[in-house]
Parts: sequence; C-alpha cells; structure tokens
Amino acid sequence: MAGAGAAADRVRPPTLRDEERTVANPSDQAATQLANIVASTGRSVDDWTEIVRASGVEKHGQIVAMLKGDHGLTHGNANLLARTVRDAMAGGPASTDELFAAQYGGGKAGLLPIHDAVAAITDGLGSDVERVVQKTGVSYRRARQFLLIQAPSSKRVQLGLNLPVTPPADRVAETTGMCSHRVNVTSVDEVDDDLAGWIAESYDAAG
Repeated sequence: MAGAGAAADRVRPPTLRDEERTVANPSDQAATQLANIVASTGRSVDDWTEIVRASGVEKHGQIVAMLKGDHGLTHGNANLLARTVRDAMAGGPASTDELFAAQYGGGKAGLLPIHDAVAAITDGLGSDVERVVQKTGVSYRRARQFLLIQAPSSKRVQLGLNLPVTPPADRVAETTGMCSHRVNVTSVDEVDDDLAGWIAESYDAAG
C-alpha cells in the first residue's frame, strides 16, 4: 500500500487538461485576432494608426482606454491593437534577436550559459521542435509547448515543463498555468542528466 501511496503522490494535480495546454503559436493567434479586428471594424491597421496619432495619446494604457471608450473595442482587442499601433508608430515590432537580447541584458547576462546549455538539450530531441522567442521567455513546442525558458531574476533561470507525473525530486515543483511543473536552475552544473531526462519526458508527452 505504501508503494501505491508514493505513486499517487507523484501524479500531476488536475490543473489544466492536456487539451487546454495545446495552445497555438502566439504569433499566429495575434495575427488571426488582428485580422478579425480589421474585418469587424472595417478599418486597417494603418487607419487605426492614424486615428491614434490624431488623438494625441501615446502611452499604451491611454490608447487602450481611447479605443474602448471612443470606438467600443473590447479590452482584448484594444490591447492588441494598441500594441500593434505603437509598434507601427515606432517603426515596427522588435525582432526575435532583440527580444532575446533583452531577456539576458544587464545583470542577467551571466545566465546566458545556462540558457544555452538547456537549449542544446532540445537539439537532440527531434526535427519537429519549434522555437518561439517571446517577450519574457523562449518557448519550445511540438503539438503543444513542452519547455519554457525564462530568466525572472538575475539569480536563476526558470524552466517550465509539462510532465505527466511529478518526478520524485525536490528540484521539480508543481505549478499551474500553461506549464505543469517548474525547475529553477542557478548554474550550468545543474543542467545535468536528470534535467535532460525531464525535458525529454515533457517533449514525448507533447507529441
């Protein structure tokens, strides 16, 4: 009975169902949402850019409030449109390289070798791995996300995984959201065989 209890302790808590973790590429989601905004309002992004420019508001929150109050957009649509318009007014969105460089700039530069060591593990997983650089992290996906690498502070890199069960290791913590588990890594020495095994297990479960 003790063995059964230990196994039960390792079972992942029911947070999000697996199908709820199967999220689309954020860039594709944003493009679809933006196309729907253009179709429903009858105004192009260029049109909205001119409207915002003529209003005289510049900060993101002010643009969102104006789009909601003056034009009746929902908060989600106004938020995306405000970000898109501000990018257009600034000459375009940040490139992938710029987004990544910002994540490990300043005091976080010392964490880059940890990121690189973790990223190298994904090279041997399969040709179906998709790497998506986001504003606050780097996502690795198959049919769904299996690894999220973030640097939330200058002291650690945080890895998000989607594991079917919780490994019997203090390093792995259960969490909620788009990842089921997280692992904090503070040195390259901690990118070891155990960590590689958990990443591979998350990869297998994401197919």
